[in-house]
Amino acid sequence: MQLLIINGPNLNLLGKREPEIYGSRSFDNYLEELRLAFPHHQLNYFQSNHEGELIDKIQSAGFHMDGILLNAGGYTHTSVALADAVAAVPAPVIEVHISNPNSREAFRRQSYLSPYCKAVVSGFGLASYRLALSGLLHLLGEPQ
Repeated sequence: MQLLIINGPNLNLLGKREPEIYGSRSFDNYLEELRLAFPHHQLNYFQSNHEGELIDKIQSAGFHMDGILLNAGGYTHTSVALADAVAAVPAPVIEVHISNPNSREAFRRQSYLSPYCKAVVSGFGLASYRLALSGLLHLLGEPQ
């Protein structure tokens, strides 16, 4: 099973950026743990701070990947174009957040992506990705 994790702006700074919110681990370090936890599935990874690159990746991967986990960072709350890209592809997309956006600033409570995603997982730190992967595999009828 081919799965893609896409991280948006500022998530390249995990482990350095606001550790009280996002923790002290880098995503690259955590990705290795995910790959070990899901050995029967190919976990691909892409990160960009640029909206257009994220859209291009969703469009290119969304027609051949079995599923996508998307943490769009701040674009979650601002990008209609990113939401349109999610809506345009057949691959199921799970929206992922490390923190709980509903417990933060008011502007973070609006997600343009959620209406087009199969589910949303948030607030569990980096474990949100593991939970989202488990949920995605369940939706796809695949064993973990």
